[in-house]
Amino acid sequence: MDVCLVIKQRLEELGAEQRDLAAAAEVTESYISQLLTRKKLPPAPDRTDIYDKMAKFLNLPSDELSKLADHQRREELKRNFVGAPAPLLKEVRELILRKCVPDKEKQVRAIFETQPFGELERLVTQRLLDVVKRVAKEELGSESWLHLVARMIGRSYEQMRVIVLEFLDTDVYNLSVENCYSFLDPLIESWNIDLGTFAMEIILSRRLAPGNPKKFEYVETEAERPIEAEPGFKRFLRDRSLSGDAIAEEIEFLKRLKFNGKRPTPLYYYRELQNLRDPLHFRASLPHASGTEIMGGAQPGQAVAALHNVLELKGIDGQLPLSGRKNGVRRWAGNKGSRGKSEKAKL
Repeated sequence: MDVCLVIKQRLEELGAEQRDLAAAAEVTESYISQLLTRKKLPPAPDRTDIYDKMAKFLNLPSDELSKLADHQRREELKRNFVGAPAPLLKEVRELILRKCVPDKEKQVRAIFETQPFGELERLVTQRLLDVVKRVAKEELGSESWLHLVARMIGRSYEQMRVIVLEFLDTDVYNLSVENCYSFLDPLIESWNIDLGTFAMEIILSRRLAPGNPKKFEYVETEAERPIEAEPGFKRFLRDRSLSGDAIAEEIEFLKRLKFNGKRPTPLYYYRELQNLRDPLHFRASLPHASGTEIMGGAQPGQAVAALHNVLELKGIDGQLPLSGRKNGVRRWAGNKGSRGKSEKAKL
């Protein structure tokens, strides 16, 4: 049983019409008709809200229609996935090239024409499609955004929802002229590509998709080698009297410490753990006047902030026993008083 048959049977049981279902799903009646007559493939469940709206109107479990649609799509796509991909339509290619930055368009056009729908053309088209699809999916629930785009391309709100649903289901091999002029043209201001590294930058319309330009880079990196724990660290972990109350973030920090050939003992890790927990070692950065220098050449506030970023220890000082904090404060106050008395004696 497929999703079309289930919807038809349920409409008949409820005595409802296709136009009622279309109104509930906020799409056109012709779109519902084409779905139920299998002229259109059901939209992908993870890209649309139409199944939730229809299930609510048909009094069906929220995931029943989406599961049936997903199964039907898989079977249909298996049957259709044969043969080599066809080149992009001429109008689609021209729009994509027109959006390319002027100083790169001629070079890219030559590659596109030499290798029709080759690796570069597919890469560029796929990246543009991914970015615009992401915007369309995020804005599908925004009536104001849909109304804005609908006015720009001369469509109704319901028609616009249908266009978005169909666009979210398209792929690089089936990109239509309507897809381009409804989405790629108004949403993309320009794009650029480094033909040496294939890094791309895509600038979107500030009116329809505010935000920073999207960048895609292809960079070779070395695989991160696993950190080999020091023997002293392993003994520290085994000794519950030293490490019994250590939390995951503290253990990870201690594990990453490096010593340039030295071999720390379990006691070292225990003392480092206490230093890490001492609230006197971690405090909010203090504002300093511009140009003020601190002895030692470092800004304490900046150092503390940087260390907080590295450790990502959220609220560790809040986990310290209150008595331990008070003792630390007393020691600090006592040391300060001693220094004051000795200075007075010198005077």
